[in-house]
Amino acid sequence: VQLQASGGGLAEAGGSLRLSCRVTGFTLDRYAIGWFRQAPGKQREWVASITTRGLTNYAGSVKGRFTISRDNAVNTQYLQMNNLQPEDTAVYYCNVRGYWGQGTLVTVSS
Repeated sequence: VQLQASGGGLAEAGGSLRLSCRVTGFTLDRYAIGWFRQAPGKQREWVASITTRGLTNYAGSVKGRFTISRDNAVNTQYLQMNNLQPEDTAVYYCNVRGYWGQGTLVTVSS
């Protein structure tokens, strides 16, 4: 089982990034999926999740700015991040069935 996250990088405040997480080893369509993040010196926190039926939930700090989605045909989940703020700076992790991706760093400059 592998979760390969990508798409992180450097963005200016107000900018956008799109994270991807490709899953291999099992089919994604049977499971809820989620994104988490860990800022420097802080604990890992939940960001967003989506059920098998497409129902989404977001942490209050990202609601209205981030969008989680899934494409079961290519076994990949996404996190579209708009209007990024410096406080969004963190390593972002995808999670499915308790498996974690390796993390992708997002840095937002003010």
